[in-house]
Amino acid sequence: MVLFESSIVKLVYDPATDIIEVAYPDLHTYLLPEIKYTIDVMVDIIKSYDIKKLMLDSSRTAIAVSDEESREVATYLAKGIATTRVQKVARLQSPTQEVETVAQNNIKSLEQTQLLPFQLQNFSDRTDAITWLKENA
Repeated sequence: MVLFESSIVKLVYDPATDIIEVAYPDLHTYLLPEIKYTIDVMVDIIKSYDIKKLMLDSSRTAIAVSDEESREVATYLAKGIATTRVQKVARLQSPTQEVETVAQNNIKSLEQTQLLPFQLQNFSDRTDAITWLKENA
């Protein structure tokens, strides 16, 4: 079921598996305030439904911001998720090497600052990601 939808993101929740899916939005400087607002909405919804598993789909994400701005969004997202009871985050990788390099650098930065109180795994295949999320945490 769709829990939230805007021009930049759609949150789809499957209560049977307790998995919420969200497509990581395209990053453009003019969208950054709206992206942060949307992250706040998403975090509130995750808390309201007490969701434990998140599928973050980056497979179609375009990045048109600086590495610093991208890291800021990733950090804001990680801090938000850290305030919930999410235990597992599966991230579908981008087929675009440039996008994936930025994402991997952001993840390394988050790991170094210890902002990840949840399991995070990258996947190139959606089915593998869902299977991993369904496994016991």
